[in-house]
Amino acid sequence: MSTTLISALPETDTDQRTSLIGLTRKGLAKRLAEDLGLTDKEARMRSRQIWGWVYNFGVTEFSAMTNIAKGMRQKLDDWYRIPRAEIVERQVSRDGTRKYLLRFAPGIEAEAVFIPGVGRAGSLCVSSQVGCTLNCTFCHTGTQALVRNLTAEEIILQVLACKDDIEEWPSGKDDRQLTNIVFMGMGEPLYNLDGVDTAINVISDGEGISISRRRITVSTSGIVNQMHDLGERTEAMLAISLHATNDELRDVLVPINKKWNIEALLEACRNYPGTSNARRITFEYVMLKGVNDSDAEARELVRLLKGIPAKINLIPFNPWPNSQYECSDWDRIEAFAEIVNRAGYASPIRTPRGRDVGAACGQLKTDSLKKRASEVRAEALT
Repeated sequence: MSTTLISALPETDTDQRTSLIGLTRKGLAKRLAEDLGLTDKEARMRSRQIWGWVYNFGVTEFSAMTNIAKGMRQKLDDWYRIPRAEIVERQVSRDGTRKYLLRFAPGIEAEAVFIPGVGRAGSLCVSSQVGCTLNCTFCHTGTQALVRNLTAEEIILQVLACKDDIEEWPSGKDDRQLTNIVFMGMGEPLYNLDGVDTAINVISDGEGISISRRRITVSTSGIVNQMHDLGERTEAMLAISLHATNDELRDVLVPINKKWNIEALLEACRNYPGTSNARRITFEYVMLKGVNDSDAEARELVRLLKGIPAKINLIPFNPWPNSQYECSDWDRIEAFAEIVNRAGYASPIRTPRGRDVGAACGQLKTDSLKKRASEVRAEALT
């Protein structure tokens, strides 16, 4: 393991210029027209140029945009900025996994994890909130109180930080390392649907970062009333944090189940837009020793998912300090997987990645001081 502590930016950002990160293509053109007095046609042309430089080539200075006249570059620099998040800490696991602790503003920090060698090449696990409200008992992140939702800009900044670190500019390289985005970091993405939707629009744009919507997966613990909107608005792949086959146990492991039980959750899955054998829903199932790992529960899982185009990810529990759970023995996990496989479901056992740097599934929690947004605002006024 290697760890790099970084403090490249000031604790408080005093740059008052407007950030262009996080605006949609239409939003960027609208901003240019309103601020700079450009015609709609010129604003669309300038926005396309800027978009390519920022999201295809990764530039952070307007002076690098050589196909824009020098006078316009100066005007852009007077009005706008192309920021990066502060990387407070960067850790590299023995297996190559990279974990970033990113600071977006005082008291606003979240973690992102780049996992090489999954998907077509590599996946970036991004956070959608600072902290979480769901209190899933097996998840370390759930022990951290919610501070606030991350903005679309802050979600995109996680992607840009990774691409800077792995030196993957321009975006359109055939041998790219980063091919997949998974919203499986800190927070519940469906409690931040607007931010997630806008971020996916930017990340998937073919003239920029250009990661296909079919390679973007959003994981939810079961916010049933937002699932259909997620599919309609983003066309993202869906993952369900399931982890139990009966309501009594899921009420404990995933307390949101008390509001939307397994029956309601699975009905929402059946109605998720675009679901087919080519666009299967992933069901995540953490393997907890003596809790949810019996043969009977494997058979019940198969019964529950009947008729849903599904893939089942079996996740060995990743330990964290003071957790009440243990990981199932490996032969028990394999026996569980065999029952699911025989029923015709793909059920890969997820290889734990980044455990030694606290980057594995369920381990994300920032170690620095966390404050609720109200406390940060109150301190700013004193």
